[in-house]
Amino acid sequence: MQTNEIRSAYLDFFAERGHRVCASSSLVPANDPTLLFTNAGMNQFKDALAGRESRGYRRAVSAQRCVRAGGKHNDLENVGYTARHHTFFEMLGNFSFGDYFKDDAIRWAWEFVTGTLGFDADRLWVTIHPDDDQAHAIWTGAIGVPPDRVVRHEENFWSMGDTGPCGPCSEIFYDLGAAVAGGPPGSADEDGDRYLEFWNLVFPQFDRSEDGTLDPLDAPGVDTGMGLERVAAILQGKTSSYEIDLFQGLIASAAELAGIRRGENAVTEPSLRVIADHIRASAFLIADGVLPSNEDRGYVLRRIIRRALRHGHKLGIREPFFHRLVRPLREAMGDAHPVLGERQRIVEEALADEEQRFATTLAQGMALLSRCIDELDGKVIPGDVVFRLYDTYGFPADLTADVARESGLGIDQVGFDRLMEEQRARGRAASGRFSADIGQRIRVDSTVDFQGYDGPEGSGRVVGLFQGDDAVEQIDAESGDEGDAIVVLDATPFYAEAGGQVGDRGRIESEAGLFDVRDTTRAGDQHLHHGKLARGRLRVGDSVVAAIDAPRRREIACNHSATHLLHAALREVLGSHVEQRGSLVADDRLRFDFTHPKPVADDEQRRIEAMVNERIRENSRVQTRVTTFDDAVAAGAMALFGEKYGDSVRLLTMGDGFSVELCGGTHVNRTGDLGLLRLVSETGIAAGVRRIEALTGARALDWIDDTHERLAEVASLVRGNRDDVQDKVQQLVEQNRALRKEIDALRTSQSANRASDLERDAVLVDGVKVVAATVDAEGKAQLAMLDSLKQRLGSCVIVLGHAGERVSLIAGVSKDLTERVTAGDAVRFVGAAVGAKGGGRPDMARAGGGDRPEALHGILGDVPEWVREQLSQGQ
Repeated sequence: MQTNEIRSAYLDFFAERGHRVCASSSLVPANDPTLLFTNAGMNQFKDALAGRESRGYRRAVSAQRCVRAGGKHNDLENVGYTARHHTFFEMLGNFSFGDYFKDDAIRWAWEFVTGTLGFDADRLWVTIHPDDDQAHAIWTGAIGVPPDRVVRHEENFWSMGDTGPCGPCSEIFYDLGAAVAGGPPGSADEDGDRYLEFWNLVFPQFDRSEDGTLDPLDAPGVDTGMGLERVAAILQGKTSSYEIDLFQGLIASAAELAGIRRGENAVTEPSLRVIADHIRASAFLIADGVLPSNEDRGYVLRRIIRRALRHGHKLGIREPFFHRLVRPLREAMGDAHPVLGERQRIVEEALADEEQRFATTLAQGMALLSRCIDELDGKVIPGDVVFRLYDTYGFPADLTADVARESGLGIDQVGFDRLMEEQRARGRAASGRFSADIGQRIRVDSTVDFQGYDGPEGSGRVVGLFQGDDAVEQIDAESGDEGDAIVVLDATPFYAEAGGQVGDRGRIESEAGLFDVRDTTRAGDQHLHHGKLARGRLRVGDSVVAAIDAPRRREIACNHSATHLLHAALREVLGSHVEQRGSLVADDRLRFDFTHPKPVADDEQRRIEAMVNERIRENSRVQTRVTTFDDAVAAGAMALFGEKYGDSVRLLTMGDGFSVELCGGTHVNRTGDLGLLRLVSETGIAAGVRRIEALTGARALDWIDDTHERLAEVASLVRGNRDDVQDKVQQLVEQNRALRKEIDALRTSQSANRASDLERDAVLVDGVKVVAATVDAEGKAQLAMLDSLKQRLGSCVIVLGHAGERVSLIAGVSKDLTERVTAGDAVRFVGAAVGAKGGGRPDMARAGGGDRPEALHGILGDVPEWVREQLSQGQ
């Protein structure tokens, strides 16, 4: 049975038993700041299993994309070297939210495994928790598994955290046979590969309190997870999941790109497996909106990509290749996961861009690492070398560790971490956005009736009060309860922060007290009103009147509606590849992040702005209706990246069909309510992602007024007026240019004097004089200094660098050496470390730009050794 057939059979089996087939959620968890990546099928059902969310169904089944390559679940270092470790995998899961329990879950699991898949029942083993007599009775009684193959294991207990839903689990194992080393579960050699765990049935039936007490849940659930790749390996008679049909196609494609034949050299197999695994993780992460960067999810992605590129380099690949594996991946998995086909172009461009960034530094970094390994006295690569490879050449520490392991070495992780911490202390602190959110710790059993679409005020009842993490019955100003608190209502007009729209502010008032709301956030199906008690007291059960800050809400609504029109205009002007990658909808501005491979040109911005303002002037009615998700998408609605949708969705149409999106936010009644839209900035925030900021209404007019005032001030400074200010500024530019020429002439004169100092500092390398130094000169002055040095030194290699607002490099090589060393190679070597780019003739070349000027001094120190290598290679 092929992998795709197994997936379909599983979904069909449980659909026939009343389960809702749910599409895989994004690898970027929706509304869960505690989780780096989606790493289990239950992630999208977490709130339903915890009782924080109610759905229109109580049974679900899915084939979930998962990544484990960062944080607690990190399989990266083992990938390619073991039979079953992967960064990306698919988890098949069936779930019950207070519906069926152990009897049905176990019975259906056995029926699917032995019936649908045809597994030999005599080769199946089961583990249970020592105290789970109920599961033991089902397995040995109703199912008929021999008692000696039902093993009680202390680790068979699952929980979401220290408190909350938890319960025992049953794991199902398959005996691969005596040819594979290892013992059965519970034995001394259970860690071997012979007995393969492939399905875990979790039964959340308790609620664990802070003191460890386990109280039975009113509605226990079922959460199962089965590894698709492992099941495919069993069915296809393989002992490694890399040998299944899906991986074999990808490995064959990688081997073809490397120009090698499978089976001829066992040394190449781990690298091929790494590449095949990593293209799955990389492609799906990018398709789900993650892009390579130096922070958070983006850095994990960068590590995965660069590890794959390093293994490609090891196979002898010297041209960009990784992005070329996206097509065979789409052919293998695109039907099951359409997002890959929909975003293939974006994925390929992002991978190609990352390959280009890493191409030069990969070769240089590998040369440095190889030299270090050759010269190493001991078994550990020093932390400063690991740090330098990271900081200068972009080598993640685990990539260096990967190379070291192949030579039987380790790395000084402690030393590297210390240097990283010192760097962070100098201002490069990593983001802490994955800290736990209070909404994950607060549980309220009721759901909220949102009244915010109807007006700025509503009535409700207090169903929860919290101070810190503690639930309280009342807060009382006379008792000193004037600190931060959270109020939960059964009905509220307050919009909770979601979909980029900020939460509402306002007040909650009872007969006995007044609570000022500073923000509103979401926890499952509830809205949390954050603020302070202004007077009196508030008790659970009190009837209240809740009123939002209506003027602020109107400004937020304007910006949210403008965001929809902007999104539609971007797709109209730039193309259908534009997709939202994030947004901020506040009262004072809007921010919109979207996919686009290059800056939005000025004329394109003008067209986009004009298109939105045309829709505003039309003053058409904004229409909303509640429908099913499938019907909304069929009607042309865009489902936005990172958002979580239920069965019923709110469809918003603006501009007579110009914009059709799913949105639960608050909006204006007519497009004319926006008044005006003004784009105020357009920038790049990551490879392939642009950001536009804009203003609407009165704030847009204020911005225009402020711009006019500043224009008047500039006109005054140049002794002109608004009509002739451009001519006046042009005159100043020309005067400035003339003065700069005079300054350059003076610097050129001074450069000759500086050249004599550098001549004395030349280093002799195999008979060649080498000068590599930072200088306080650029442009013509730098060239004059280079020419003077070449005349003085004779047979030489010179690299001069200036680090100001940008890095300026110039290199010169005497003509007798250009067949062995070229100036172009020299500036590329130095430029790769600082981010500068350029080129030139064999005897003279330049490079400029760069975003790492602080690395200039260090890389110039490596030039003599680099020259030595070039000379030895050219002999």
